[in-house]
Amino acid sequence: MYPMEDCIKDAISLGIEEICFTDHVDYGIKDDWDDLRNNKATKKYFNVDYDKYFSDLETLREKYKNQITIKNGLEFGIQKYNIEKYNKLFKKYPLDFIILSVHQIDDKEFWNHSYQDGKIEKEYYEDYFNEIYYLVQNYSNYCVLGHLDMMKRYDEKDGYNPFVENKEIITKILKRVIADGKGIELNTSSIKYKLDDLMPSRDILKLYLELGGEVLTIGSDSHCKRDLKNSHIEELKQELRDIGFTKFCTFEKMKPTFHEL
Repeated sequence: MYPMEDCIKDAISLGIEEICFTDHVDYGIKDDWDDLRNNKATKKYFNVDYDKYFSDLETLREKYKNQITIKNGLEFGIQKYNIEKYNKLFKKYPLDFIILSVHQIDDKEFWNHSYQDGKIEKEYYEDYFNEIYYLVQNYSNYCVLGHLDMMKRYDEKDGYNPFVENKEIITKILKRVIADGKGIELNTSSIKYKLDDLMPSRDILKLYLELGGEVLTIGSDSHCKRDLKNSHIEELKQELRDIGFTKFCTFEKMKPTFHEL
C-alpha cells in the first residue's frame, strides 16, 4: 500500500512537477465499496472508494498546490460485457486522465494465469488483442491505451513473437486509436519486470509513429516509493527520441498537452 500523500511527498522530494493518480477499476472481478456498504458485495477485492478518493485528491491538491500539480485519474480494466458500467462511472466524477487497459477476459485474470491456463500463446495473445480491438471500437471515454502488449509479462516466452503474429490486428487497433484522437502509454515497468523489450514493444511504438500517432504518455506504474524513485522515465524518454518521437503528453480534463521530449 502506498498512501497518496506519501507518494506526493516523495514526488516533490524527487523534483517531479506533476503527478496523476490512476487507481484501478476492474468491474467483474471487484465490487465497489458501495456494494459492501449496502450488503451487496460478492467479491473479495474492491475498486477504489471513489468519493473518498476524489475528495482526498482535492484536499491534497490544495495542500500542495505550490509544490506540485496533482491530476485526477483512473485506470479502467474494461471487459466487453461491462462497458456501460464504465460509461456511468465516467459521467459521475471529474477526471483528467483515463487509461484503458485489459487485465482480464471473461473475469479470468492474466497475472495469475487463470486466463492463459489451457491455452497456447497464439490463442491467448489473439484473444487479448481482439478484446482490445473490440473495446476501442465500442468505448470512447479514455485517453490512452495502457501497456499495450502487457500480456508478455505473463507469457511462456517460447519463441512466439506477438508483434509479428498479430501485426494486422495491432495495426487496426492503432489506426482506430489515432482516428479517435486517443493515444497509447509507454509503461516504464518493463524495466522493473526485467522484460526484454519496452512495453509496448519498440516495434509497436515504431508502427504507431509510422501510422501518424502523436498522443503518447509515459507511466511509471508506481506502487511504492522504490518504483517512483526508479521509474526510469528519463531513460525511456531517450528510447522514444531514438525511435523518432519528439513529444509526450500529459492530460487535463481528458485533453492532451504536448511537451518536448
